[in-house]
Amino acid sequence: MVFNNQELEVTNVEFEKIINNNSKKIVVVDFFAEWCMPCLMLSPIIDDLSSNFKEAKFVKINVDDNSEISNKYKISTLPCIVAFKSGKEFCRIVGTRSADFIENKIRECLD
Repeated sequence: MVFNNQELEVTNVEFEKIINNNSKKIVVVDFFAEWCMPCLMLSPIIDDLSSNFKEAKFVKINVDDNSEISNKYKISTLPCIVAFKSGKEFCRIVGTRSADFIENKIRECLD
């Protein structure tokens, strides 16, 4: 499923390839669940940011469908946004945050 221009929902199989094959970009991962109301409220913010930050790749991981990834990265609270650089976790935002806060964190990752 594709969201906006860049945001893509991925599975366990695709995930490692995406974070490791984008060494020139950061990969912003939105860990979510369909039953999580804060995740649903965050979704339009992430959609907007994915359109504004062409130098980053945005993906979504449904934790219920992809428990292997969520367990590997110890995702225990939703929503959770994790930014990867060169295949390594660089930044983590846990819980509901403002659009400005998330945007500033992504800008920090790009610097």
